[in-house]
Amino acid sequence: MVTLRANDERYSTSIMLAADGIAAQLFRKKPYALVHRLALMMAGVTAEQPPDKKLCSNGGIAKKIGTHDGTFHCDEVLACYMLQQLDQYKNATIIRTRDPAVLAECDIVVDVGGVYDPEKNLFDHHQRSFNETMKSVCGKKWSTKLSSAGLIYCHFGKNVLKTFLGKYKDDESVVTCIYDKIYENFVEEIDAIDNGVDQFDGVPKYHISTNLSTRVGHCNPSWNDEKPNEMECFKKAVKIVEENFQTKVHHFLHVWLPARSIVQDALISRCDIDPSGEIILLRQSCPWKEHLFELEDTEKIVKPIKYVVYGDKSGKWRIQCVPAGRNTFENRLSIVQEWRGLRDEELSKKSGIPDCVFVHATGFIGGNKTQKGVLDMARRCLAQTLS
Repeated sequence: MVTLRANDERYSTSIMLAADGIAAQLFRKKPYALVHRLALMMAGVTAEQPPDKKLCSNGGIAKKIGTHDGTFHCDEVLACYMLQQLDQYKNATIIRTRDPAVLAECDIVVDVGGVYDPEKNLFDHHQRSFNETMKSVCGKKWSTKLSSAGLIYCHFGKNVLKTFLGKYKDDESVVTCIYDKIYENFVEEIDAIDNGVDQFDGVPKYHISTNLSTRVGHCNPSWNDEKPNEMECFKKAVKIVEENFQTKVHHFLHVWLPARSIVQDALISRCDIDPSGEIILLRQSCPWKEHLFELEDTEKIVKPIKYVVYGDKSGKWRIQCVPAGRNTFENRLSIVQEWRGLRDEELSKKSGIPDCVFVHATGFIGGNKTQKGVLDMARRCLAQTLS
């Protein structure tokens, strides 16, 4: 028996082995590799490469994403997930540690280390000097302090999204549009919660315990778990984040974006519908309010839209008033007072417009059996301002 002692800083160990001529020769050439291999075999682990030399499918060495160990939070879980969607980190190993020497060997480090330096791939936000936001880093409108999730999204988010956008991945206007919506409706919440930024002033009337950050937090090992496996818990959290992120991207790409296109087309052709330019006709019923408000701003529309007209699923047509703002029930111009609460023949007789179906008692919506009829209703309502 021969005692082989390795003093490598990573694999300091002593192993007893029966050395024949071949083993002794191999040990003289690559002592640490052999010792580590034998240690794995004695532990019942089979590996073609040691953990720090994991091979990619293309034969190269897998990169390493470093983050802290111990209790994990939604921000670094999301940061790691997003990085693994990129080609350069697709097969990356996640290293969870606070050891500076180990982190120094990682290709990118998130949420640990006390340094934000994108040139060196260091993305921590815990240092006292850190006050970066999407506005300060990316020139966007949001001023919520970034967490590691926001930092990674700010620097890599567009490329992450391109892996999901299919035919739109080279359309910069679409990429930017989805990028902004995902930050506003997904990532910003995680940034705020991780940094302790409240949604509002005052005491909340109830507690929300089902948001993504809370659900990820529940994946941590419990205090009384006798044999906790932090890495398995972390992987479970990544799966939860993955499902939620992909669902949100799918919604904005396949539900939200097509509706925006419908509203945008209606705005472009609005003067063909009525010379006033204050009535739009949607080619298909869809959620339109958010898109209309945003597009009026971005397209710098001078005369605000008063009425939106569209066909419903029954084959009839609707006229709906545009609200005075995003969070109000007040209308820019309500339907004619005398029509409100009337239906069918009574409404048609009162308005002088055939095929009327109804007008809601509050005057925010009405209906007609035909497109011509509903447009006549809209034009008559618009004429209120001229009378």
